[in-house]
Amino acid sequence: MAKLEPEAVAGKATAESGVVLLDGPGGVAVAMTPDAARETGRSLIEAADQADRQPHDDIPETA
Repeated sequence: MAKLEPEAVAGKATAESGVVLLDGPGGVAVAMTPDAARETGRSLIEAADQADRQPHDDIPETA
């Protein structure tokens, strides 16, 4: 199994026609409702805070 390499480049969110568009690294693109985008943002911040408190030496492996 290969090691999962975390992305260091942030995605960019924009709003267009009432939809939130998230363009991420590696060609990732997602369109979300405002509610879904809000919840995703909250979840990302919570996960980032948890990750900051964890050891950084044991990166998970991909399947």
